[in-house]
Amino acid sequence: MARFLHLADIHLGFDRYSSPERTKDFFKALNDVIERYAIGERVDFVLIAGDLFEHRNIQPAILNQAQICLRKLRAAEIPVLAIEGNHDNRPYGTATSWLKYLSNWGLLKLLEPGSVADGEAFYQSWCDRTRQGGYIDLACGVRVVGSSWYGAAAPQAIQQIAEAITQLPPGPAHTVLMFHHGLQNQIARYAGALHYSEVHPLKAAGVDYLALGHIHKNYAEEGWIFNPGSLEANNIEESRYERGVYLVDLNAQGIQARLQQDYYQRPIARLSIEARGQETLEAVEQMAIAAVETALESGQVVADLQPMVELRIEGQVGFDRLDLDTRKLQATLQQRSNALIFLLKYDVDQVAYASPLSDDSDRLRVEQEIFNDLISAHSVYKKRSPILSQGLIDLKDLALEDADEAAQYEFLEKLLSGPE
Repeated sequence: MARFLHLADIHLGFDRYSSPERTKDFFKALNDVIERYAIGERVDFVLIAGDLFEHRNIQPAILNQAQICLRKLRAAEIPVLAIEGNHDNRPYGTATSWLKYLSNWGLLKLLEPGSVADGEAFYQSWCDRTRQGGYIDLACGVRVVGSSWYGAAAPQAIQQIAEAITQLPPGPAHTVLMFHHGLQNQIARYAGALHYSEVHPLKAAGVDYLALGHIHKNYAEEGWIFNPGSLEANNIEESRYERGVYLVDLNAQGIQARLQQDYYQRPIARLSIEARGQETLEAVEQMAIAAVETALESGQVVADLQPMVELRIEGQVGFDRLDLDTRKLQATLQQRSNALIFLLKYDVDQVAYASPLSDDSDRLRVEQEIFNDLISAHSVYKKRSPILSQGLIDLKDLALEDADEAAQYEFLEKLLSGPE
C-alpha cells in the first residue's frame, strides 16, 4: 500500500490586501499541513500540483518559507514531487524558474516533459544526477508523472501525454499524473475549463489518480480525478468553497482519498444588511454596527482570532448614497471586530420617486412635482416634502425678483427650521 499527500495552489507570497500577516497565513497553512499530514501520517511522498508560489518572481523571505517547509520533508525522507502552475511557471523564453531552483537544490523533484522540438523524449525517467525527468517510479509501488502548464492548449496536451504514457516501459501497479487545470461546472466565470471527455484519454492510458490543481475549490469526479482546492482562501469570496489537502491510500482495493481540513487557516466571516430606503444615514450606520455586534455575540466572528470580515450593505437608501462615509464606518467596524482585514462593500441604489404628470401640466406644476420627488427621496425631509417643495418655488421667485441675499437666507432658515 502507498500513502501520499496531494496539495495544490499553496500560493506562498500571496500579497493582496497589503497585509504582511495575511502573507504569513499561507506559510503557516503549508507548514501546519506538512507537520500534520505528511510527517505526522508518515506518507511515502508529497505531490504539489502547481502554484507553490503566488508570483513567478519572489522575494527572499518567500523563498525562505518554501525552503523551511521542504527541508522538514527532506529530513523526514519524504520526497516531494511537483509541477509548475500558471502562477509559478517559467516566463516565456527563459530556461528556469524558482521551482527549478528548488529542484536543483534537492528540495523537490520538478517533473516536466522534455522538449520534443529539441530532440528530447517527451517523457524520460527522473535522474537524480541531472535533476531532470518527466516521471519517477517510487519504491512504494507508484509511478508519478508530471506535466506543464498548458493553458488553452490543455486538450491537445492531454492527447500527447496520454500517448506518451502508453509508450513508457512497464512500471509499478499504480500511475498518478499531476495536471494543473480545471474541469467544467465547478466554478462560475472560468473560461477554458476541460470537459470530462477531454481528460478521459488519461484514464484509458492507465492513469489511476489524476492530481489536479488550479481551481481553488475541492472536488472529485468518477473516483479517479481529485482537486483538493487551495490551502487558504485567496479572497473573502472564496471562503464559501470547501478546500483542504488529500491524504490518499492506494492499494489493491482502489483509492481512498480523504480531504483533510484541520489545519491553520485564517477565519473568514461574510455578513450583510439590507437597507429599505426608509432609514436615515445614521440608522444605516447603526445597522452595520449591530450586524457586527450580533456576529461577535453568536461566535460567527471571533475577535481573538483576528478574522477577515466582509460586510455588504445592499438595497436602497433614502439619502445621497455618497453621504455615507464608508472609510470612517469601515475603520469603526474593523476596530469593533478586531479584524485583520475588514472589507465594507457598499452596493446600494438611491430611492427613486416619480409623480405622474399629465401632458398639459404647466411649468409651475412640473417644477413643484420635480422638487417634491427629489425631497421625498431623502429620508430626513420626505415628511415635509409638500411644504419644502413649495418653499423652493417661493425661494426661486425671490431670486427672480432680485431680493437681497439676506432676505433669501432668512427665508431659507425659516423654511428649514419649520415644524415637522
